[in-house]
Amino acid sequence: MNNSTTRFSDRVEDYVKYRPHYPAAILSHLATIYGFDAGWAVADIGSGTGISTELFLRNGNRVYAVEPNREMRLKAEELLGGYPGFVSVDGTAEATGLPGGVARLIVAGQAFHWFDPVKTRRELVRIGVPGAVTALVWNERMTESDFEKEYEDLISRYAGEYRTVNHRNIDDLAVGAFFAPATVRLDHFDNEQLFDLPGLTGRLLSSSYVPKDNAEMMRALAALFGRHARDGKVRVGYDTKLYTGLL
Repeated sequence: MNNSTTRFSDRVEDYVKYRPHYPAAILSHLATIYGFDAGWAVADIGSGTGISTELFLRNGNRVYAVEPNREMRLKAEELLGGYPGFVSVDGTAEATGLPGGVARLIVAGQAFHWFDPVKTRRELVRIGVPGAVTALVWNERMTESDFEKEYEDLISRYAGEYRTVNHRNIDDLAVGAFFAPATVRLDHFDNEQLFDLPGLTGRLLSSSYVPKDNAEMMRALAALFGRHARDGKVRVGYDTKLYTGLL
């Protein structure tokens, strides 16, 4: 398996165009539960191309976007450099390079399953102010509709690494162990994407475990799209899972 800090290097453009964003309702939820506001400094760990970072930048927060992958980090700098609160950082979850006590909210969007949990917990405690909130968030692709079930089967059939690196391997028990002895809260938000065939192709290829040059897989994807498209689109549904707590 490729190193987790380099495996997305050739997926950057597809990642930017086709990965789902996060529901804006997360912001109001954090405000209601924890008193979060635009004055909080945010550390976004494993920030990638800046999908989660931008959610908080648009809210007016100062965001330290910590990303070890050079290609993804440079793309985030290109896309988000115009926000006054954006700070790009070359670092990992285990060694962010941030000063101590810098963040009141620490976020990991679609990234926690790549981290060493013991070393990461120690680092997050170090960079957070006393009482800092930690939030782990995933867009978990649904497998309920006929299309979603067949799409899941297609990935399983053609992507040999899928079962190994899938973020679903991180379950509630693993997250609970990361926050322990503190308690962790889990909340759910609805999310979705609508794709034409080029978009669905880009969404598939944005995943690091999917082979990029497999003609048979592309034919299977086109056939799947043809069976289920309505008005030229298919729907990919997500359960956005938000785990929050104080480390």
